[in-house]
Amino acid sequence: MTLFAPPSGPGVRLDAGVQCGSVIGPAWDSLLAKLIVTGATREQALQRAARALEEFEIGGMATALPFHRAVVKDPAFAPELTGSADPFTVHTRWIETEFANDIPAFTNPAEAAAEDEPGRESVVVEVGGKRLEVSLPSSLGMSLARTGLAAGAKPKRRAARRSGPVASGDTLASPMQGTIVKVAVEEGQEVKEGDLVVVLEAMKMEQPLNAHRSGIVKSLTAEVGASVASGAAMCEITS
Repeated sequence: MTLFAPPSGPGVRLDAGVQCGSVIGPAWDSLLAKLIVTGATREQALQRAARALEEFEIGGMATALPFHRAVVKDPAFAPELTGSADPFTVHTRWIETEFANDIPAFTNPAEAAAEDEPGRESVVVEVGGKRLEVSLPSSLGMSLARTGLAAGAKPKRRAARRSGPVASGDTLASPMQGTIVKVAVEEGQEVKEGDLVVVLEAMKMEQPLNAHRSGIVKSLTAEVGASVASGAAMCEITS
């Protein structure tokens, strides 16, 4: 993400929670920055907001800027700026029922340039039950794969894997990056398969990690408040 041009001027303030070099932790929030606009009247505030939104540029990722720019120019929301004789008519379901969403889909210039690069092609792959579009060199033979599919071959589909503890032998590991908010066992404690061992918090959601087998808890390294990476060992459960 690159912040190209933050707006400024009378009645305009920008509060940002990140800057160049910031490390985004597991308990991240989707809010990058907050644009605050004030004015002596609603019309003045709308004028400043429209100008500030036009000056505000963020590159590298999709944001809500195009939506806000469209709203402040919509006659239903800003009749003062559009010369509309109708009053303010926005209501709680206005976006779902009346807002004309003709905003173009976000396109990353870097990805668009990669797609236009000679010798590359875009293909759709399935990873962990999710379909993703990727750009690859044509030399990888994807054209041959497509030819095979066109001839009648059917792609193999994997069943979507459920998020759960990563178990390898005796080791119980974290299936994701997160923060430990609860440890439900102690070193040497006997557990049964399915018993709660650890609770992780990731993206403001709690993920329980349950015992993958019955046995005795050993080598317990999980501590409340610790940040763990995906695949980090929580403990071992031995028979």
